[in-house]
Amino acid sequence: MRGPMPDFFRSNLRFVLDNARWLSAGFLLTLFSSFGQTFFIGLSGNELRATFHLSGGEFGALYMLATLASASTLPWLGRTLDLMPGWKVVRFTTPALALACLLITFAPNVVLLGLALYLLRLFGQGMMTEIAFTEIGRWFVASRGRAMSIIVPGQPAGSAILPLAVVMVDRWSGDWHVAWWLSAGLLIVVGLPLIVGLMRVERVPHSTEIAATNSGTARDWTRAEVIRDPVLYMLLAGLLAPPFIGTVIFFHQGYLTELRGYSDLAFAAAFPVMSVATVAFGFVCGHLIDRFGALRLLPFVLGPLMLASLTVALVTPVWGIYVFMLLLGISNGFTGTLMGALWPEVYGLKNLGGIRAIIVASMVLSTAIGPGITGVLIDMGVGLPTQMLGMAAWCVAASFSLAIAARRVGAREAWA
Repeated sequence: MRGPMPDFFRSNLRFVLDNARWLSAGFLLTLFSSFGQTFFIGLSGNELRATFHLSGGEFGALYMLATLASASTLPWLGRTLDLMPGWKVVRFTTPALALACLLITFAPNVVLLGLALYLLRLFGQGMMTEIAFTEIGRWFVASRGRAMSIIVPGQPAGSAILPLAVVMVDRWSGDWHVAWWLSAGLLIVVGLPLIVGLMRVERVPHSTEIAATNSGTARDWTRAEVIRDPVLYMLLAGLLAPPFIGTVIFFHQGYLTELRGYSDLAFAAAFPVMSVATVAFGFVCGHLIDRFGALRLLPFVLGPLMLASLTVALVTPVWGIYVFMLLLGISNGFTGTLMGALWPEVYGLKNLGGIRAIIVASMVLSTAIGPGITGVLIDMGVGLPTQMLGMAAWCVAASFSLAIAARRVGAREAWA
């Protein structure tokens, strides 16, 4: 029986099969970025604090400094995507991330621990994500939202699989170092050759794709123009909330489980809930982007994150973890897909690598500030649940900023 839903699934299946090479590369890049994401580093947080005799505030401050350094480096390093093919950037990014995985286990002092964290954040969360979103943004035009919704689940897949895997490896080996050694091996043996092989063939958007979406890409802005654009900062006021809040929770997951009396396995088991929600709502967002454009979705994107923040603040039973993870997954599905598709609509494609580097650096900066500030507040006696009430209020205020920014971008494109 034929109908709209079967046609929808057939269309998506055809799209995936026709573009499997490039979509697989993007998915793997976001998947392997997990080794530099806060949720993965946080799995060894208690062991790292114990090894180097650091308090929660001291470890948070070190993490903040390392992430700030990576954020300051990323705009420079990200410009390599405007100067050379993406697969050549992967050739030095992936080995550097593997080296960081090894360094964190062999660091003899706090200085080298900070260097390891810097490399993990720069080449994991920073460059692996930057490569994926920049290349997909260039390769796809009319189906940019759909393409983003397919590659974004790579990171949620990592957050679904890796926490449980790390807990099991740690219990089996009795040594937290082993999981990091296996991660380095996986990057070199599997990630590097597979991603480079997939990306060697560039995808060029068909002329019919470009003609079908004359309004899907803005004029090409320079990096200097972008930095001077007030709309950029209105957008960042809202779009930095998801990485900030998510990082805070994952970084302080050990503190939260102790505060509420949760088991570490219960918290780890909630990650798949977030991942499934991220994937499902990422596809929903991708469909909405291709139909309405990313700008029209901006005012509504922080609603689930506001509810997630209230859940952490107010719900104390263990089931609250799963409600929070569900809401966070919905938020990640929308914001992750939208963040990948938004910037070509606002600033064009020609300098997308350098412009996205500014955006990703800002996101990395927010993830640096989060653990540092909240760690100090925790040491001062301001509990994380109390802080989450303030973050919920941030989401509400930022939604108005996003609505105004979307209106201004639409107005200036109409005059262009």
